[in-house]
Amino acid sequence: MMTIISLLLLASLLPHLTFTARANVGIVNGTAAKPHSRPYMVSVQTKEHHICGGFLISDRFVMTAAHCRNNSPVLTVVLGAHDLRKKNENSVRFTVDSYHQHPGYTNESCHNDILLLKLEKNVQLNDNIKRISIPAEGGDIEEGSVCSIAGWGLLETKGKRSDHLMETNVKVMNNKKCESKWGKEDFSVSQMMCVYGDGGSCDGDSGGPLVCGDTAVGVTSFGDPDLCNSPEHPEVYMKISAFLPWIKNIIGNVN
Repeated sequence: MMTIISLLLLASLLPHLTFTARANVGIVNGTAAKPHSRPYMVSVQTKEHHICGGFLISDRFVMTAAHCRNNSPVLTVVLGAHDLRKKNENSVRFTVDSYHQHPGYTNESCHNDILLLKLEKNVQLNDNIKRISIPAEGGDIEEGSVCSIAGWGLLETKGKRSDHLMETNVKVMNNKKCESKWGKEDFSVSQMMCVYGDGGSCDGDSGGPLVCGDTAVGVTSFGDPDLCNSPEHPEVYMKISAFLPWIKNIIGNVN
């Protein structure tokens, strides 16, 4: 099972990306998260079906990946969930009031793959629904740092999606090393970062946060389209610190 998971993650990172490569990166080689231990996690949905992850960064805004809206122009979000099949765990669904896609994002590129969703009303925070901090200033996470990812995506390449939240630890990769694996056309050292590990993201995990300490530092973006958690093409995340001026222009200072 571990080998399958590793293969899946690897596939998520091949060059010459197609929409499939960017679409909805579940967690392979992960473990089930303790219910509601990540109260900032959001299920981004279309027609009440999970398509992407996301995370709550203020009382009114969810951050996710821009490509999650490519084929799904109307999204809703579910907060406070662990098992997406359960209707009795006090999760809450919100409609989206407005979409704020980074102006530099296009369907043809992986660059600027970040989207802010303004919810219909302020979220009432509780034990199961909480914000997560984002970086207060620019800068890179130290190579080798142990961080974590979580999601409701596929458990293996072309496998089944998890109904309950899964998680795994990953390590931050040297940015130049990642650039050498992806190539300068697909990978931007200034706005992207890579991770590696026994487990990783898969289809359905896109838009979820890369969490280092208690801070969301990245947005799950893309990987090898044929193999989740691929060793040759590591998973790529938008570096939140690179987008702080744009974020603050839309929602103000959230820390």
